[in-house]
Amino acid sequence: MDPELLERITARRAELDELEDQLAKQLAEVRAERDELAVAERVFERVSEQMADERVSATSVPAQVGGRAVMLIPHRTSDVEENVLPPDYQRILAAVRQAAGPIMARQVGEMLGVDVNIRSKLEPLRGKLVRLVDRGWLRKLPDGRFTTRL
Repeated sequence: MDPELLERITARRAELDELEDQLAKQLAEVRAERDELAVAERVFERVSEQMADERVSATSVPAQVGGRAVMLIPHRTSDVEENVLPPDYQRILAAVRQAAGPIMARQVGEMLGVDVNIRSKLEPLRGKLVRLVDRGWLRKLPDGRFTTRL
């Protein structure tokens, strides 16, 4: 056999082996990224579902009082007094007013004696704060802090 031909075959085999190694690494990277995307997609779906559930629970469902539908957390207007709010919402408003300035939900929880280290205790409070914002009783700043309306 021709030594030059044998040398070319050996060189080509080395090139193909190197290419195979590169492609194997790329394939491993692609598979790892696909796995990460699958996890991210599942997390996104769960968070989206949770946010949808929170939005549904944040919208006030009219209650029946004397056979008439009323909102438990009414919109703030000039003719609606704070004392129409449920007592826990009145305490939240008082805590926000007592703060020296804009306040985070965690700080409101601490003022009200809520165990803020337990998410299942803090998130309902955050939902109530947001509900008060939606109804015009409080303001939420872009940084997530809450303050009283002017």
